[in-house]
Amino acid sequence: MVNQLNDIRDDEFRVIGQHRTLPASTLSAPERKRKVGWVALILVALLGGAIWFFWPKGPKPPEGVFDPIPPKPAALVVKPKALGSVVDSLQPAFAEKLDTTINDVVLSLYIPHNTAVPVLTVGAPNKETREAVMAFQAADIRADNREILGSFVLKGKLIARGTPKAGYCAIIDGKVSVGVAESTSLFEEAMEKDGYFFRQFSLVKNGVIEENAQIKNKTMRKALCDRNGQIFVAVSETDESMHDFASALVDLGVDNAIYLVGSHSAFGWYRNEAGEQIYFGADQHRQSYRNENYILW
Repeated sequence: MVNQLNDIRDDEFRVIGQHRTLPASTLSAPERKRKVGWVALILVALLGGAIWFFWPKGPKPPEGVFDPIPPKPAALVVKPKALGSVVDSLQPAFAEKLDTTINDVVLSLYIPHNTAVPVLTVGAPNKETREAVMAFQAADIRADNREILGSFVLKGKLIARGTPKAGYCAIIDGKVSVGVAESTSLFEEAMEKDGYFFRQFSLVKNGVIEENAQIKNKTMRKALCDRNGQIFVAVSETDESMHDFASALVDLGVDNAIYLVGSHSAFGWYRNEAGEQIYFGADQHRQSYRNENYILW
């Protein structure tokens, strides 16, 4: 006979005060363990979520002037530092080259550092000079008389006059202005203050494309750009139309941009941070092009 006080089966419960047994739950022991485990897991998840939700978080950082311009390009972009606007006499002058691709347009950006403002020169500059870190051909030359096309002021001296192109660059009192206007007082001011001025095709005005429908070919394009007051040169490493090139500059965040002499043969150079002088274009300065001109940093 089973001793009702001491002997019970593993699937029975003892009830204090009564000498009887109760039937076990319909769940088996492994099933009860699994049920308890799931309940514990859910409780832990709920507790973790509550802690994350109520945990104090830091303040949202304020938007800055150098926040990336959405939604593209992801690879660039111009670094948020004073690009050529501040001269540090303790550091060597050099040009930084950044590469990026925007809308399938492959761009190289040439950014001067620790340099004074650029100047214009007429005639092929001495490429061996160590003072110059970057040089690009600026205004176009007329095919008929080989004079400079459009208004051109060289250190206060009027070299050429005309407004066939709305884009302009003025360098006056240590400031570079890049813009688009058929008439600007900066032209006369450049002559009054021994400044520099030249005209070129317009590409971007106040962040909007300036169409140049009369130019339909594709070639290597170059542009003088102003982005938030930072002046640099953009070059397409692929042959592009004026529209596609200007569109890429807009997506780059450029405020104003004018054309520089393009094509694969246009000569120029830059000197990198290691002091290496790197040339591009055809190194042939034809003496007949006495008005070949450059913007020189």
